[in-house]
Amino acid sequence: MNMYDRDYAREDESSFAGGPWSMVSKLVAINVVVYLVQVLFFQNNPDRIIDLFAMHANLPTHPWQFYQLLTAGFLHDPNNIWHIIGNMAVLWFLGRDVEAIYGQKAFLQFYLSTIVLAGVAWLIYEQAVGSPKAVALGASGGVTGVLVLFAMHYPRRMVYLYFLIPIPIWVLATLVIGWDAISALWQPAGDKVGHSAHLGGAACGFLFYYTRWQLGALWPGQWVKSWRKPKFRIHQPDEPAEQTDDAELKAEVDRILEKISNQGESSLTTRERRTLEDASRRYQKRGRR
Repeated sequence: MNMYDRDYAREDESSFAGGPWSMVSKLVAINVVVYLVQVLFFQNNPDRIIDLFAMHANLPTHPWQFYQLLTAGFLHDPNNIWHIIGNMAVLWFLGRDVEAIYGQKAFLQFYLSTIVLAGVAWLIYEQAVGSPKAVALGASGGVTGVLVLFAMHYPRRMVYLYFLIPIPIWVLATLVIGWDAISALWQPAGDKVGHSAHLGGAACGFLFYYTRWQLGALWPGQWVKSWRKPKFRIHQPDEPAEQTDDAELKAEVDRILEKISNQGESSLTTRERRTLEDASRRYQKRGRR
């Protein structure tokens, strides 16, 4: 994947608070809208929407409801506002930098794949422990995947535990995974947290970091596309002007990528974004020769 695939802000995109809509912004907005629908329109009958779109442990015996593997990731507990606030805060603060690395399309594929696979992990766990009446909902599986992927890229980035204690993000990710692993093995009575879904999401984060694999790779169109890749390339010499500008352009791109690493994608100026796009097009053009 090159920089041009990362879908940096386009001038024709819709805006949110004066800036471009990122995929993270869209996902947060969708989750908030769904939550408001739950609260405002299903207040008197909350079980109706949960029965339809949350994930039930008996799903393997109801294959026509497999869509719940995805829809459950956009529902939250209507009686606990901190459920959605916690998930969306992590998605918002960490997801934007992850999206800046991979682009909108790849980030969406990763996030949705992680929600589904985290749900599969939860189903396997509930079948193993014998809880056919358990119900799962929430974005925490996908959010845990984002947390792990962020920590893999920015392990020394500092965060504040309980808004007070500064720790590196890799330490926080380790604590979260460790707590979920212990809780999944010795889950106390009354614990309604889907620890197995968190662990499934964490595994997806590791897998995507090392292999870039996500569920979209199983789509038949991807196989056909890979079969049609050319077996050879025709070499064309670079233009003199490009050779002259290469060193300067590379230095500027390195500076901008370092800025993203330290300050996040949102800190880029319009000129810096255009520089990345110009460099991406140039590298992409050479790669196709």
